[in-house]
Amino acid sequence: MSRIFTKFNRLTTSARRYFSAQPSPLVLGIETSCDDTGAALVTGNGKVLGEYIHSQQSSHLRFGGIIPPVAQDIHRANIENVVNKTFQLANISPKDIDAVAVTNRPGLPLSLIVGTRYAKHIARTYDKPLIPIHHMQAHALMARMTSSIPYPFLCLLVSGGHSLLVLVESTTTFRLLGETLDDAPGEALDKIARRLKLRNISKYAQMSGGQAIEVAAQTASNTSAYEFPLPLSKYRDCQFSFAGLKNTATRHILERESTLNLAPDALLPDYEAFCACFLKGVTRHMLHRTQRAIEYCERRNLFPPDRNQRSLVISGGVACNDVIFNALSSMAAQFGFSTYRPPKKLCTDNGTMIAWNGVEKLLAKDTSEMTKNYETVDISGKCPIGESLIYDVKEANIACKWAKVNVFPRKEELV
Repeated sequence: MSRIFTKFNRLTTSARRYFSAQPSPLVLGIETSCDDTGAALVTGNGKVLGEYIHSQQSSHLRFGGIIPPVAQDIHRANIENVVNKTFQLANISPKDIDAVAVTNRPGLPLSLIVGTRYAKHIARTYDKPLIPIHHMQAHALMARMTSSIPYPFLCLLVSGGHSLLVLVESTTTFRLLGETLDDAPGEALDKIARRLKLRNISKYAQMSGGQAIEVAAQTASNTSAYEFPLPLSKYRDCQFSFAGLKNTATRHILERESTLNLAPDALLPDYEAFCACFLKGVTRHMLHRTQRAIEYCERRNLFPPDRNQRSLVISGGVACNDVIFNALSSMAAQFGFSTYRPPKKLCTDNGTMIAWNGVEKLLAKDTSEMTKNYETVDISGKCPIGESLIYDVKEANIACKWAKVNVFPRKEELV
């Protein structure tokens, strides 16, 4: 390990002056919870000195999904270079950091163990404290690095593996209002994009499924050609379910393919309209569950009386979807909420969010988990984000008068 960073120990005078001017603390973040190997160096004022990520997306595309042992092998092959490159870009040495933050929960165990072991190795070598980080909590706090968002705030975490509504009160206090009962929204979008065979079209070939559906939907002239049910419409809670939407979409596709007698590799002739209708169904479900979460928090007086400090944060990979983000922003504005999301490149998994979470913990003096007893830090594939208020939300039995939102503004269509 010492040989890896030898060249960074001989810093130039100008580099040392630059580093000394940066606010403390300086944290190295390492992320390997799923299929991206990421690292970043972040200062106390949110300055990213260096960041690097190795994506496995192209490696897993041919499998149609992530194979955990394959992901682990790719993490192992790239973790040293990713961290090495991060320090090189920042032009500083590992001895200058204040702590090492690493994702240790939740995620794919075979992936988590690679990052956690490497983080322990760096921390032990340079006698630095280790800060274990909850992956979803890091996503929730990421927007605070680039925007002034006071606590408490409501956060909608939506990605390929998660769908959560959380009230965030501090770096340590998270209250879960709702979660998915089955599929995550990103998973549903990706699977339907594959079923539609969008990758057969060159302009979508390198896009994620969710991005392909978003781009196709925005070119549709008809956004009402297909009907999709509103999931969990009879349940007055904040839970999510995207399996029904996915199954309905699959049924529509099969029926249309059969009716039109399409070849196995042929696309629906109106695939743009299909994407628009499916995306509208996903968005509508998110709008209703998030609105109920807002009304629950207001009814329980969980927000400050100053309406100028009420915030909705949308994070996770699906937050990159502008159709979804803009619709949620429109709904939240009707309740006096400002809506935020991290920069798009920081919505997906990355080392910066892990480093920033470590920074926030140090600034808040939340050091309960920080340790130099490295052997006590273990991984956990599953881990709650915080205290569950799901039952209390259900008991509140809130009937909502749904806000009118234009999902596709140029189509003048309200949901």
